[in-house]
Amino acid sequence: MSGESAFVVAGAVVEALANGLLRVELANGHRLLGHVARRQAGLVARVRVGAVVTVKLSPGDLSHGHVVLNEQNL
Repeated sequence: MSGESAFVVAGAVVEALANGLLRVELANGHRLLGHVARRQAGLVARVRVGAVVTVKLSPGDLSHGHVVLNEQNL
């Protein structure tokens, strides 16, 4: 996924799953599965339901995305 062509949207965490996966709901009601980078894997344990995160989506597959965690919002 190239950084230039990715959509960047905000969403709320609905569910924290195993292995750094998060189920995120966007403002339009769309739910997707997001993964966290290894360098932020330690922060996944602190993520709470309702936390606002940034999601980078590829134009080719809108059902999966890369989640960027902000320590301020956890």
